[in-house]
Amino acid sequence: MRLVNTRYVEEGSILARPVINSSGKVLLQTGVRMTASYIKRLQALGYDVLFIQDDRLEDVEFHMSITGQTREVAYKTIKHVSSYIESGLEGSLVVADVRSTVQQMINDLLFSADILGNLTEIQGYDNYTFHHSINTSILGLVLGIASGYSEQKLIEFGMGILMHDIGKILIPESILNKKTPLTEEEFNRIKDHTVDGFNILRKNNDLSLLSAHVAFQHQEKWDGSGYPRGLKGKEIHEYARLAAIADVYEALTSKRVYRKAVEPNEAFEYIVSQSNSHFCPQTLEVFKKHIAIYPSGSGILLSNGQRGNVVKQNPAFPNRPYVRVFYENEIELPSPIDYNLAECPSLMIVAVDNR
Repeated sequence: MRLVNTRYVEEGSILARPVINSSGKVLLQTGVRMTASYIKRLQALGYDVLFIQDDRLEDVEFHMSITGQTREVAYKTIKHVSSYIESGLEGSLVVADVRSTVQQMINDLLFSADILGNLTEIQGYDNYTFHHSINTSILGLVLGIASGYSEQKLIEFGMGILMHDIGKILIPESILNKKTPLTEEEFNRIKDHTVDGFNILRKNNDLSLLSAHVAFQHQEKWDGSGYPRGLKGKEIHEYARLAAIADVYEALTSKRVYRKAVEPNEAFEYIVSQSNSHFCPQTLEVFKKHIAIYPSGSGILLSNGQRGNVVKQNPAFPNRPYVRVFYENEIELPSPIDYNLAECPSLMIVAVDNR
């Protein structure tokens, strides 16, 4: 299978993975033959890419980070928490449900066959706040697992990161989804979500105060230029340091109504460039080793003019995956060529090309 931009999906193409919305509901099942109306509808809903079957890439495996069932449970949990807050009952959150959801997410990730390469999720416009909370939690938990966290720490951290943006429930949608630049007053209201979230979560005695501090500190920066308190270096709790990276990466790679998504490799480069300023250098090293810069199935263009797709991740060298090329200077090759880019230092991926 390969990742294809919806602009290039042809009628008659067959879905290789289901299209699932942010609530975990299946919109189109694997095996569905694409029609012009399906393609047009998905584009209208904000879906930019789809996984399409391709016999030349039948050996490409793409393991979902968490199951559709777990994603649906996570969505319902966040929605339930949000409804409590909107009703003024934030002190009565069902913390046991949040804990159970995080445990389910951890179990899925621990049993995943390919944590490195499975973080790409197809998304549209719907319910960005919930989508962002779930995907940020997935990436954060991957980093927590890679950091050697015990199960207790993973749950404590996971509960915090799943609700890290819960304070945004109190911010008007007109500000959150504004297409034009925010005024100073509006930006300050956005910044309040860290304090609002902390105040909501700390009212619950069943929730660790460290979990609440993920909401409080995830916008702090390593150099002290963040908010709300301008904490610097190790004044920022380790949970918040992990959450900060996951939060920014997920936000960059997600499409919003007011901007396009950034390609994973571009988001990766941006985050790495912020070492010692925005992000903790040690935490960043964990991120660099455990994120698929070029997700499996994605289209790539090599420095020698050949074009193809990523077929497998290279855990020792995340920026040098295994690739299979089919074209050279837009001319189809007589037969595909496979490269392990870790063994081909002269070859570089110069662009993402999901045709």
